[in-house]
Amino acid sequence: MDAELRQTLDAIGPRLRTLRRDRGLTLEALAAATGISVSTLSRLESGKRRPTLELLIPLARAHRVALDQLVAAPASGDPRVHLKPLSKGHGNVLVPLTQYPGRVQVFKQVLSPREPKLVRHDGYEWLYVLAGELRLVLGTTECTLRPGEVAEFDTREPHWFGPANDTAVEILHLFGPRGDQAVVRARPPARGAHD
Repeated sequence: MDAELRQTLDAIGPRLRTLRRDRGLTLEALAAATGISVSTLSRLESGKRRPTLELLIPLARAHRVALDQLVAAPASGDPRVHLKPLSKGHGNVLVPLTQYPGRVQVFKQVLSPREPKLVRHDGYEWLYVLAGELRLVLGTTECTLRPGEVAEFDTREPHWFGPANDTAVEILHLFGPRGDQAVVRARPPARGAHD
């Protein structure tokens, strides 16, 4: 086995352990989710057992990450995301900021003027306006969001969003599977701190 392959295989165990711990899972909970025994999971994480596809595929599913993220870590020392804008025609641009299938997806979007067409589907969306004005139609409700404003909604409700006028709008767009919602955590100011 060449040195590069050995290095790649040796890195999988610690990556699996970090992923599990970051998600707050015990070995027992992961074993229940994957059908892989606790001892096998422990040996994988410690590097005492070589990973196989039969083990990595259920782990990727349980963690909701792409298989290649378990096998090859991003280049160390360079945390930059290499963006690949996708032209969606008629002046619309979509820039994926995450690459985790099955999990919350994050996009930067530039939307050009177009006719409203309500859609509905499973999921949950969170929109943050970066520049311009965003028109949001949600069922029978309509509102205009300006830079710095946020909207979130269940996508089973008929909805449409786009520029509020004849100028493009730039947004940060999070889309998650049904049940995944953006959660804002903030500590309230201490009493008397600003009195």
